[in-house]
Amino acid sequence: MGDTVGMLFHVAPLADWAAEPTAPYRPATLATEGFVHCSADRETALRIADTHFRAVPGPLLVLVLDEARLAAEVRWAGPFPHVYGPVERAAVTEVLEVLRGTDGRAPGLVPWR
Repeated sequence: MGDTVGMLFHVAPLADWAAEPTAPYRPATLATEGFVHCSADRETALRIADTHFRAVPGPLLVLVLDEARLAAEVRWAGPFPHVYGPVERAAVTEVLEVLRGTDGRAPGLVPWR
């Protein structure tokens, strides 16, 4: 499924992740689509950042989620996991920053902070 068993990867603008630092994370798609989009590995998360977030201003993060720590149900739609509820911050085991070129392309990931 992914490069780390039980781990999910979610691309998030830093502004969204930092908006309510003590509350569970609720990206806009949770309200509009009913779930949080994730991927099964770092490489796919990086491709998603490069393809769908290139024009999003500011830093981009990849949140590494431990599926076992999520209270919400996780359902797979083909190769992509969807989290059907907010993401508890305790479920985030690692935060990576998406490296971005001047053209917005995302060539890699590094530990955040």
